[in-house]
Amino acid sequence: MPGKTPDKEPVENGGYRGGKDIADKDLKTKGKKASKKDDDDEMTVVVPPSKTQKPSSAPPPNDPEGDVAMDDTEGEPKADPVAQTINDIKSDFAHLDRAVALFDARFTLRALRSISSIRKRLTPDILAQVIAETYAPASAGAPFAKQMLQAIGRPDVSLGRQLGQEMDIDSEPKAAGGKTGAKKEAKEAIPEVDVFLGILTQVLLHDAKQVRRGFDFSQLLVERIRSLNRRTLDSLAAKVYFYYSLFAEQTAPLPPSPQSPAVSIRPTLLAALRTAVLRKDVDTQAAVIVLLLRSYLSTSHISQADLLVSHTQFPENAANNQVARFLYYLGRTRAIQLRYTEAHEHLTAATRKAPSSACALGFSQTATKLLLVVELLMGDIPDRATFRQPTMETALRPYFLLVQAVRVGNLEDFETIIADHADTFRRDGTYTLILRLRQNVIKTGIRMMSLSYSRISLRDICIRLHLGSEETAEYIVAKAIRDGVIEATLDREKGFMKSKEVGDVYATREPGEAFHDRIRACLALHDESVKAMRFPMNQHRLELKNAQEAREREREMAKEIQEGELDEDDLGGDFDAM
Repeated sequence: MPGKTPDKEPVENGGYRGGKDIADKDLKTKGKKASKKDDDDEMTVVVPPSKTQKPSSAPPPNDPEGDVAMDDTEGEPKADPVAQTINDIKSDFAHLDRAVALFDARFTLRALRSISSIRKRLTPDILAQVIAETYAPASAGAPFAKQMLQAIGRPDVSLGRQLGQEMDIDSEPKAAGGKTGAKKEAKEAIPEVDVFLGILTQVLLHDAKQVRRGFDFSQLLVERIRSLNRRTLDSLAAKVYFYYSLFAEQTAPLPPSPQSPAVSIRPTLLAALRTAVLRKDVDTQAAVIVLLLRSYLSTSHISQADLLVSHTQFPENAANNQVARFLYYLGRTRAIQLRYTEAHEHLTAATRKAPSSACALGFSQTATKLLLVVELLMGDIPDRATFRQPTMETALRPYFLLVQAVRVGNLEDFETIIADHADTFRRDGTYTLILRLRQNVIKTGIRMMSLSYSRISLRDICIRLHLGSEETAEYIVAKAIRDGVIEATLDREKGFMKSKEVGDVYATREPGEAFHDRIRACLALHDESVKAMRFPMNQHRLELKNAQEAREREREMAKEIQEGELDEDDLGGDFDAM
């Protein structure tokens, strides 16, 4: 209704359509005019705009919110996750090329570290597309590429062509470029790329729970690594053997069956260990030793695990994760062999070296459970703060109840806890070790009674500890006195135990020994930290070269000074004050 609007309103509307700022005009108005303008604004909101008016702030008719339309027009297009995953995999090929060209394993490790982020987005179609674009039909790696496609269930994919719509768009400039595209397609993939894609195939099959297919493919991949015989495959081979052993453990029949594939692959692992030791391949050597120990423990071959440890030397500069695993399996072996002191030392080091990330929480919990049982077998009571950790509280609940029963020395509660949580203890692999704690519970109960009573009869000991007879109580008390658990004497004629007065513990050597153990642990940690530091290679030669060049410059400068070609000003010195 343009005829009914005020005289000034069409001017304002026309000014707004012309791009003028209404705020600037409002700043020039004064009190009464400003109030009048407020009324005009209200009228402007009510009056609909004309058909020819196209304000820039108006939203599109199909969009209820104008800001969303602006974000869609101004924002950058989102990247396709499939194309992003393919680019991430192909970017690792460049790392492998540099690792081979410079003979530097750090670039290979960088490509292996990216697998954890790639595996979340990896699918058979993506991996098949990467394989099809990497290998040509007549290339040397084409037979192995077909085996990978067969393993992931994509045998119909042909090599040497691009599959996705996104890749077709990317291929157009290459086709227009002529020779450039032909050169890129003709580039042969190095064997390290073959093994890297083989590892991705193993990861994909493991995540898909295709155990049998993964085990068969892993055998082919191991044979290919042994046929290539390249030192640049050391870090990749360690990862291949890891998944190879993992598939063997999960393939039926499962350990501890003698027909399990985990038993049949031991000759292959031993041969790989012998080759790695001769080549000084640290990564493969550390990985294979850990896998063999795990295999021996899964079938309860403790003597073979002990022989392996005694006849091999674990590399000192191995990766921290492999060191933590080795210490854990070594501690479990020593605990089964009743060598609790060594087991406690190894398990403590394993828990300290365990990664603090959430992905390694299961290892930390398993190592801590075994460490708690070993401490109880040694006669010590674990610290209560261990059970209060947020990540450990739920998993260690049965062990907390077990520690309480052992600390009090209540044999009845101890047997009840074992019966209630037997499945948990069997699943953790600590059930047989926990059964050994019965004598420790009895010794703890005797120790508590020796501290509480100066004299107590054997009958009362039998009743309190729920023992079968007084003869059994007499035997247990005599053994505790002989082992040094308690300071007491046994009177067999009158049938009682008499405790001795407890001396000052600080007068003994126990505090000094504990302090010495802590100092030794700190020094060992310092030595390992120094060994783990990386220094540039041949840095001393560079320093000697720089020193030699500096001496040459000094000789030339001294010679020029003697000949009079240089003065103080040329040397840059300030001798005005002299």
